[in-house]
Amino acid sequence: MIDRLKPYPGYKDSGVPWLGTVPEHWKSERAKNLLSKMDRPVRGEDEIVTCFRDGTVTLRKNRRLRGFTEAFFEFGYQGIRKGDLVIHAMDAFAGAVGVSDSNGKGTPVYAVCQPKPGINASYYAYIVREMARSQWILALAKGIRERSTDFRFEAFGRQRVPLPSTDEQSAIVRFLDHANRRLEKAIRAKRKTIALLNEQKQVIIHRAVTRGLDPNVPLKDSGIPWLGNIPQHWGQQALWTLSKLRIERNPGNLPLLSVFLDRGVIRYEEGGGQVHAPSLDLSNYQVVHVGDFVLNNQQAWRGSVGVSSHSGIISPAYIVLKLSSRFNSHFANYLMRSRAMVDQFVAASKGVGDIQRQVFWPFLRMVQVPLPIFDEQRAIVQYLEMATDGLSASITRLEHEISLLREYRTRLIADVVTGKLDVRKEAVSLPEEVEDAESLDAGEDPGNEESNENDPLIGAN
Repeated sequence: MIDRLKPYPGYKDSGVPWLGTVPEHWKSERAKNLLSKMDRPVRGEDEIVTCFRDGTVTLRKNRRLRGFTEAFFEFGYQGIRKGDLVIHAMDAFAGAVGVSDSNGKGTPVYAVCQPKPGINASYYAYIVREMARSQWILALAKGIRERSTDFRFEAFGRQRVPLPSTDEQSAIVRFLDHANRRLEKAIRAKRKTIALLNEQKQVIIHRAVTRGLDPNVPLKDSGIPWLGNIPQHWGQQALWTLSKLRIERNPGNLPLLSVFLDRGVIRYEEGGGQVHAPSLDLSNYQVVHVGDFVLNNQQAWRGSVGVSSHSGIISPAYIVLKLSSRFNSHFANYLMRSRAMVDQFVAASKGVGDIQRQVFWPFLRMVQVPLPIFDEQRAIVQYLEMATDGLSASITRLEHEISLLREYRTRLIADVVTGKLDVRKEAVSLPEEVEDAESLDAGEDPGNEESNENDPLIGAN
């Protein structure tokens, strides 16, 4: 279907820098003449609606209930109705724009817009997200905090945007929604396969780092519910006996690191992060050396831990430990990211609810670590490298395929929504589809309503 798409017969210059050429018959108009900014009162029955970075605008409870910044007082909250175009003023640059599928209420940082007659809100959600992808919003907006913007309706309303006919807007939306569903289904299938492969890796790793390599070795009770039995000849020590808290401040010339849940400690840019402002203050960041154990004190319960293979600096929201020479760093990396150890980090954490849960060194230092002799640690590492190599290669391949699908989807949306490809005939022939129940949880980057919670710069990924 997509291979059959062709350009329009003729084009003209749109006069809009981010848009380029558009079909000859398209018009353009200022956004304020197509959409009206609403300021509705909140009703008693209204629940919280959240605008996510993946373009989903829905009741918060439809996506998840935890991991949001909660407002103690809902000052300035406004009514949102199904079909409204919602633009997150501070996160629009990252794609937090979409059409609400629910009635409810939202923070005053949202621009809640109602389309005028003949205007398809979903088409203009795609348009604003394309303005974000092209970095036009970043170029326009005045930043009020790092890695964000202040893209208010007044700024958006002044922008000229393409104006295809009503029927053509609907055809574009119909085609892109169909393509999105197909591509998201393929991505979800690959994600599920990755999850199964990771689970298989975890089983192999857990057994090796808690039982060793000899299936017939006598066992003893570790006395720790999350750890269970360990080999009789193994030692067992508190973490503080095998590590030392590193406190070394940023000298000013080291690369930025972060801990990613599925990749451990890596360079920030390798995880897709970009530091937009050179003025970002990193003076209180701390030094990490190769072989240091790094733990996010807010996200250790999710497995945000690892042993670094890089030297660099990391957010003060992390705990950095220098490991003892008796503790093989590669063995420690496998062990510390195993389910048995992460469960101990959960037990050592303090706070109510996931968003408040944190680990502090006075509690972390008492976490118990199973400890074979150094040669056995090294043998376990060699075994795990061979046993998980094929699984890791499959995971890497699937992640690459997902990346390619996302890149393809981004390019397709950009080309269709700006008129580089004509989808009118294809849209007519598409079948009616019902969005499956999984789609609400299929977002790529479900940041909270104020910012992306998975931001390694602030140590909360």
